[in-house]
Amino acid sequence: MATNVTRISAKDDGPKTRKDEAEEKVTRKVSVKAKNSESKKSVAEKKAKEKSIKKAEKQAAKKDKKVGYFRGAFQEIRQVRWPNRKETWKMTLSVILYVVILAAAIMLLDALLQFIFNKLLGGN
Repeated sequence: MATNVTRISAKDDGPKTRKDEAEEKVTRKVSVKAKNSESKKSVAEKKAKEKSIKKAEKQAAKKDKKVGYFRGAFQEIRQVRWPNRKETWKMTLSVILYVVILAAAIMLLDALLQFIFNKLLGGN
């Protein structure tokens, strides 16, 4: 059994009828009339508003550049999760313990290497 599968596309690629062409013409005429119906005064007002908005944005950008570094730094500090007293002591003690263990390992290695070199070179 073979089944036919047809795909439906969102485009209307079929032949255009006179009715479709007439609707397109009406739509174009309406949109052209709507564009032409705006008065020159409203266009001038829009341009003036756009200029004032752009000017305000430029001034704000200049001000933000000057203060932006400090604002960013304070925002980052607010995002930091600060440890409480118990966690701080745990981390401090772990660092101290690590330093003591590392220092002991270095001292032992130093003593061992000193002993080996003294034996090889015939020193005390």
